[in-house]
Amino acid sequence: MSQKNIVVITGEASGDAHAARMISELKQLRPDITVRGIGGDNMRAAGAEIMVDFSELAVMGLVEVLKRYRHIKNIFNQLLAELKANKPDLLVLVDYPGFNLKLAKQAKKMGIPVLYYISPKVWAWRAGRVKTIKRYVDKMAVLFPFEVSIYENAGVPVSCVGHPLVDAVKNTLTTKQAKIKTGLKLNRRVIGLFPGSRRSEIDNLLPVMLDAAERIQQRNTNVDVVLPLAPGIDETYINSLLAKSVVPVKVVNDQFYELTAACDAIVAASGTVTLEIALLAVPHFITYRVSPISYHILRRLIKIPYVGLCNIVTGKPVVLELLQDDVTAERLEAELTALLADASSKTKAEKIRKQVLTALGPSGGAHNAAQEVLNMLDNH
Repeated sequence: MSQKNIVVITGEASGDAHAARMISELKQLRPDITVRGIGGDNMRAAGAEIMVDFSELAVMGLVEVLKRYRHIKNIFNQLLAELKANKPDLLVLVDYPGFNLKLAKQAKKMGIPVLYYISPKVWAWRAGRVKTIKRYVDKMAVLFPFEVSIYENAGVPVSCVGHPLVDAVKNTLTTKQAKIKTGLKLNRRVIGLFPGSRRSEIDNLLPVMLDAAERIQQRNTNVDVVLPLAPGIDETYINSLLAKSVVPVKVVNDQFYELTAACDAIVAASGTVTLEIALLAVPHFITYRVSPISYHILRRLIKIPYVGLCNIVTGKPVVLELLQDDVTAERLEAELTALLADASSKTKAEKIRKQVLTALGPSGGAHNAAQEVLNMLDNH
């Protein structure tokens, strides 16, 4: 059997983490397979050769993407040249549809089979992408059970591999134990600021989160503030934003789950991280804000009532969402204060954890995704 090589493409932190788990499983099943692509530290640690760091692509919002279009286009063209020069046995695309579906089209022309891992949110907006997927993608490996029928009805080969976080998010620590492990003081409440994994998100959300934290500390000196450093984000950049605030913030770039578990309340940008917070049963709420123009356009396009993944997968508003004009220091302060003051908030968070875990479906997501890769390599 000749040595196989695959290219994996992801454009953001959550995709890098999911792809890395899949690659780790793949390497255990078939150590001889070589992996290269676009990703970050997680994929690199899993054994992939990183051609371009995903931070070069991580942008959110229509206007924000347009500002960096030329740079992203140059990376796309470089990648096409690489695929032509060193044709892989399989191209694995991980979410990031604006970039990856265009790449799938070019791969089809080159005769490269395509596995798409983690579906674009066609159930939320741009349902027409299913037709594009049918044309250019050989197989979909989706995370959520409800996504299967969407592709089956369109005649697209699909498997639900399950969400990797079902297995990845494990925490046996109490809040107290987590505080000890992360060096936080037991006699103080801890607020977590989770402003996202893209610079555009952080620019929009971190300043208002800091304003809210400052208002809380002015009234309650018994509160500490922590911020986990997202993969691909430079700590110097974060510190430049923190320097504009009087709030002392502990920035942590490791022990993510332990730090999350140590928090008494969290305000988090919408994204995969909110599933992780929910699965750790930490009281939190979701917030998001983009440019006014992007929001005006997206509001007309999005077809579902929620943006938070916990609410989407359960089909109900189990976690509070504050969007756009509701993202104010006053409102964030009020909601964080309410979570800290509510003696039952931890019990409520545990109930949400069980609901989300049930909705996420089967376990073994990363292993199942790796098996899909092997199936396609063997079949092609």
